[in-house]
Parts: sequence; C-alpha cells; structure tokens
Amino acid sequence: MPVAGKTTPNQVDHPREWTLRERVEELNLIRDEVHEGPDPAATERQHAKGKLTARERIALLLDEGSFTEVEPLRRHRASGFGLENKKPYTDGVITGWGTVHGRTVFVYAHDFRIFGGALGEAHATKIHKIMDMALAAGAPLVSLNDGAGARIQEGVSALAGYGGIFQRNTKASGVIPQISVMLGPCAGGAAYSPALTDFVFMVRETSQMFITGPDVVRAVTGEEISQNGLGGADVHSATSGVSHFAYDDEESCLEDVRFLLSLLPANNRELPPATPGQDPADRRTEALLDLVPDDPGRSYDIRSVIEEIVDDAEYFEIHPAWATNIVCALARLDGHVVGIVANQPASYAGVLDIESSEKAARFVQFCDAFNIPLVTLVDVPGFLPGVDQEHNGIIRRGAKLLYAYCNATVPRISLVLRKAYGGAYIVMDSRSIGADLALAWPSNEIAVMGAEGAANVIFRREINGSDDPEAVRQQKIKEYKAELMHPYYAAERGLVDDVIDPGETRQVLIRSLAMLRAKHADLPSRKHGNPPQ
Repeated sequence: MPVAGKTTPNQVDHPREWTLRERVEELNLIRDEVHEGPDPAATERQHAKGKLTARERIALLLDEGSFTEVEPLRRHRASGFGLENKKPYTDGVITGWGTVHGRTVFVYAHDFRIFGGALGEAHATKIHKIMDMALAAGAPLVSLNDGAGARIQEGVSALAGYGGIFQRNTKASGVIPQISVMLGPCAGGAAYSPALTDFVFMVRETSQMFITGPDVVRAVTGEEISQNGLGGADVHSATSGVSHFAYDDEESCLEDVRFLLSLLPANNRELPPATPGQDPADRRTEALLDLVPDDPGRSYDIRSVIEEIVDDAEYFEIHPAWATNIVCALARLDGHVVGIVANQPASYAGVLDIESSEKAARFVQFCDAFNIPLVTLVDVPGFLPGVDQEHNGIIRRGAKLLYAYCNATVPRISLVLRKAYGGAYIVMDSRSIGADLALAWPSNEIAVMGAEGAANVIFRREINGSDDPEAVRQQKIKEYKAELMHPYYAAERGLVDDVIDPGETRQVLIRSLAMLRAKHADLPSRKHGNPPQ
C-alpha cells in the first residue's frame, strides 16, 4: 500500500512481485509515519498549548526503550462526513505495554493531534483490547487522557465504545491498580472512566473534567464560569475530590505516577514490592515527645509525626488538598509498604466529617484490595456537629469509613496519640471493630466525650445548684478525668493492647507488622456486601 509522500515498491511503473527487503522498506516507512503523526503542524499546535504529544508522555512514564505498541496500524472503517478520506494510523490512541522501575505496566494515551483524541469505534476497540490484556496479565493500567469525547461523526458506535471501557474499569476494580492521568479535556460521559479508577492525576491549566461544560451551564442556569473554574485541576483536587493530585506541568505529574506505581503491587494476588531500607528498624523516635503537645487542645501537624515514623521521612500523600482534616498516605516501614490514615489536628482540630470520612473510606478500601497493611494514627475529638453535616448525610456517609474498616482483612494497627472521643474513636479502627493491635501513648484520652462535656452532663444539677458553679465544674472535670480518662483505663479493660513509649513507636509498628504479615482472614460466603451510600 502506498505511503503518502514516500516512494515505495508499489509506485514502480511496471507491477512485479515484491522482495522481502522491499516489504521491510515499506514497513519502515509506514512506521515512520505512525510515529511522526499525520501532520507536523498538529504537533506544533500541541506544543504551543504547553502540552506534550502522546508518545512524548509515554516516553516519560515508562522506562527508556521498554514500550511495545499494540495495533499501531489500526484505522477506522467509518464513512460519511469526510471520514472515508481521513484514515490516519492509530486512530487517535496509542496502546501498549512497557515497564516502570522494571515492572510491567500497560498504557493507553489519547493522541489529540488525530481527531482531537475523540473516541470512535476502532479507537475504543484498541482501548478495550489493552484493558483486557492488562487484566489477563495482572499488571497495572495507566490511561493518559487528552481527548474531545465521543467522535460525533460515528454516532452511537462511539458511545458504545465508552460503555465497554466503563465495564472493564469496573471488572478490573480491586484486581489491578488503575490510574487516570488527565492531560487535556475530558467532558461528558468520558469523565466517568477516570471516576471509576483508583487514582486521578491532573495538570493545572491544561486538563479539565466536567459532565456539562460552561456553555451548557450558562444556557441552563445562567451562571458564567470558565472551563478551569468549572472543572480544572485545583477545583477537582481541593473542592470536589474527583482528582487526587494536581501539578503545574506534565513532567512532574508523570514522575509522581511512576513513584506511586513503585509503591503498588501488580495485582491483588501480590504483596506490594519491598525494598531494602537504609533507615534502621530499631531507630527510636524521640522527636515525637516534643512534636505532639501535651495540651490536647493545641494543634500540630500530623505529617511531622508520619515523617518521624516512616522510612527516610518519605511518604506519598493521597488527596493532600481535599478533606485536609484527615491524612491518607502510602509509605514504607522497614522497606514494606503501609497505608497510613491519620487525623490532622492542624485542620478543623482533626474532626471527622462527611468529606474526611469518604476520603479515608476509599483509601482503606484500596489498601485492603491490594494487600497494603493499615496503620491508623488517632487524635480525634469526634464528628463535626452542624445542621449541614446532618442534612447532607453524615450518618450514612460517615458509616462508609466504619464499613471500610470493618470489611478490611489486611493487617490493621491503630495507635491513639491523644484524644479519641465518642463514635469517632470507634470508627478510627478501634479494637472493637477489628483492629489486630490497638496501641496508645501515655497521653491518650479515650472516652465517650471530652471531660468538660461529660462533667456538664453528669453533674449538671450539682453544678447549677452550687454557690460557685465554675469551681464545682472544674472539680468535677478533674474527678471525671481521674476516674475514666486516665491513660491506662482502656488498657485495663483490654480495649488497648499496650501503652507504649512514643520513642518506641517505629520499633513497635515494624515488629507488629512483621508478625501480622502472614495474617489470613476467612470471609463469609456472599456475593458482595452493600456498603452505605
């Protein structure tokens, strides 16, 4: 078949049988066209927008020279609206596999230079195939999204292609890690595929996600808003919670995708990759004695505690800008990957609310699906009170975190640093809902509620009937603390396995996780549970 602008054996004056060398020559010419793309000007336009091409992105994501492409010569078969005269190779999506840090990863990348990356029948079939291959091989799947949605010229066939992607996203959920990297627009039904995956990365200014764009919003509601204001990276990473991460450029974004993959197992039948650590397992954490204030009313940054405990002070925070009153992170302890869930006293005093419950619940479920042990650092004054919280469903949405912990079968260790009050204490992986080990520092205050509130309820009449109500109130607060909130109350009743020296935190966690590494849990026979929505 002739290659545009090239001289091949097909173009000789007199037809003859081709030699194999001539066939190879033609193949190489076709491959050059595939790699260069159909129009050099399209590449320039892509770069002018501050965006890389699909192949440049794949080169940044995968180890050098490791990419193997699948169906690079695929073309669409559609006709009408001029499509029959425009049949570029790849049909606007590059699919294949390679390695990240030497481990197999499958990838597909929309090529915005071809049909604006819009999805047609052949385009969708290529994605379906690579998703099926990833699931069969038991390897992570990364999608590099930069497309204009369904290819309108192909009608309902394009829409059916999205349905096939959604079905495969769901089938792969909890089986292989799925990561969506948003590097351009993603509108309409196309936005649901990233929402079905485990992690969503976005790049500021160049990537947007929304179901209905600004023009539709303006026509229906009269609201004026830009694309970034409606569905940009900062909106989805800090307000909606749709995106887990936001970056200023594609290079740093893809670098963190590689780092995240280094912490994850290939599939749900494997353990996360362990690495030899330089940080001694028996290192004491004396700094914790000063990092966490004695006064339970004073705030501090829980991330400084995490840095002191984990290997080399290195951790990867999930959703760092959304629901900041709880911290979810992946890190290593003695070279082994763990998931950390921690209340954040520096934000809203570390209370649990709707968003923090949902954020932590999804993270707990992910860790449980992929054999990542959970360490929970507890310093929680309770659930956030308020009409908005109750009317927006704090009961059912807060129950998501409770359900996630109760359902998790990976090794689970909870550590109470300071406050652990009421139902929030139970929800934060307490011993009563199945934590394998429940530990506490000597600064712990585990109770139904704070001493002030408890004294006001229990001794209300006595306080109000006294000549000096405030003096009596303070006396009763001290009595309540001494009787029911001393550091060893829960341990004496078997609700805490041990009260530990904060300086031994790292050592105790590493020893405990090593013991739990062979944990096996038998689950009841059922199709699936029905978690709170």
